[in-house]
Amino acid sequence: MAEAMSPMVERTVPRVLMCAPTFFEVSYVINPWMTHHVHDTTPERSGHQWDALRETVAQHADVVLQPPAESLPDMTFAANAGLVFRNTFVPSRFRFAERRDEEAHDRAWFVRHGFDIVDLPGGVFFEGAGDALFDRGASRRLWMGHGHRSDREAAPALAQMLGVEVLPLQLTDPRFYHLDTCFCPLAGGYTVYFPSAFDEASLGVIETYVSPDKRIAVEEADALAFACNAVNLGKIVILNRASADLRLRLENAGFVVIEVALDEFMKSGGAAKCLTLRLDEL
Repeated sequence: MAEAMSPMVERTVPRVLMCAPTFFEVSYVINPWMTHHVHDTTPERSGHQWDALRETVAQHADVVLQPPAESLPDMTFAANAGLVFRNTFVPSRFRFAERRDEEAHDRAWFVRHGFDIVDLPGGVFFEGAGDALFDRGASRRLWMGHGHRSDREAAPALAQMLGVEVLPLQLTDPRFYHLDTCFCPLAGGYTVYFPSAFDEASLGVIETYVSPDKRIAVEEADALAFACNAVNLGKIVILNRASADLRLRLENAGFVVIEVALDEFMKSGGAAKCLTLRLDEL
């Protein structure tokens, strides 16, 4: 397993942060997926599935580990720690009190590993790379979901702080409470997304910036299997499950699809993408 190293070192291999599910469980309800799964997870199953994901990601990226903290069951969802851009880390500010104690642990880890910490204006909720996804095409733009967890006001603030174009997208379905549950930018400018999770104006933005041949819209069954919650490493797409039709469309676009069962984490509303955070966004 790769050791953490200075974020300023130039790297050709992707670098991904993960946090072991040592204390993972569903102990509260802050999204619809959790409703019927309180105390319905097992450490053995979650540990086995997380190990399988870590080993799969490690075949295509350097994996860096963040220590988990007791009494913070959702800390394993590393994507929600914040947003990384070059040497800058923008910490999350969680909407729900149940997750706010994660913030100090995440900030301390990034300080310890040499990142510059840049905070959003006070009172603005923002849930990191769960709601902020960099486009993987030629343009350096950031897609930002809002409506359930992150505030729309985070978009102009991020644009100013990071010097990138930020495109806000309104989320409308509470099942898809973070952008990464229903939208996934892929290498080459392709985008996998679930249209019904967005309002009409946001669909218009997607259609404006993503050409028809690059749009991969999924049906509800794939969305509910968290097919959009995927880890993209070059031509590799790692996800919980994809239908035969979605797999074929991804393969026809040149991607290699790898399925890793993550149903234990779906009980808490997360899958492959939620469990990882890219540390090398440039």
